[in-house]
Amino acid sequence: MNDANLNETQSSVTLNQSPVVKKQIPAWKFWTPLLFQLILILAVPSQAFYTQVTGKTVILQTAPVDPYDFFRGYYQTLSYDISNLNTLQVLPGWKEIVKGEEYLPTGTLIYVTLEQPKDSTKSQHPSAWKPVKVSAEYPQNLSNNQIVLQGKSTGWSIEYGLERYYMPENQREQINSTITEAQMKDQQSFVVEVKVNAQGKAIPVSLWVRDRNYKF
Repeated sequence: MNDANLNETQSSVTLNQSPVVKKQIPAWKFWTPLLFQLILILAVPSQAFYTQVTGKTVILQTAPVDPYDFFRGYYQTLSYDISNLNTLQVLPGWKEIVKGEEYLPTGTLIYVTLEQPKDSTKSQHPSAWKPVKVSAEYPQNLSNNQIVLQGKSTGWSIEYGLERYYMPENQREQINSTITEAQMKDQQSFVVEVKVNAQGKAIPVSLWVRDRNYKF
C-alpha cells in the first residue's frame, strides 16, 4: 500500500472514530412555548374575574325564546334585542358602519351604546337598558347612565359572547315553567343581568324571569 492510500485509510478511521457532539437545546426554547400556552389558558378566567370585579351592571332585554328549545344538553342559548339587526339598523351610527352595504361582513366589530332607563327602579324586576347608538369604534364622552357593549357580526346577527349559559340541572324544569308563564303575559319581564368592563366585554351574572332571579 502506497503512502497516499495509507494516509487516506488513516483519515477515514480517524473520522469514523470521532465522537458525535450533540448540540444541547437551550432551556428557554422548551419553557417559552409552555409558558405561552399557560398564559392563554389563564387569560380567559382572569378577564372574567376582572370584569366581575370592575364591571358595571347592565340589564339586557332577551329576544323571545321557545322554552322547550331553550335548553340544549347542559347549556342554554339566548339571543337579545340588540342581537337583531333590525333593532340596530334604525340607530344613529349604523349607516356609517355599513358604508352603503346591506349587512355587516362576518367578524366585523361593533360597539352598541346602551342607556339606563329613568324608571328602572319602579319595576318589580330590573328594566332593560335601551340601545341609543352604534359605532365602529369605542365611543368617548359617555354620560353616567350609559355603557358600551362590544359585539361581533355573524353576517345575519350580532353576538356579544353572552349567548350560552350553564344552569344547574335541578333548576331547569322550574326555569322552563317560569319562562313559559312569563312570555305568555309579558315578554319584557325576561331579562339578563351582565357585567361590562371598560373595553366593552361582558360576562353573564344572572337571569331574571319576572321577579325571580337565577344566578349563573
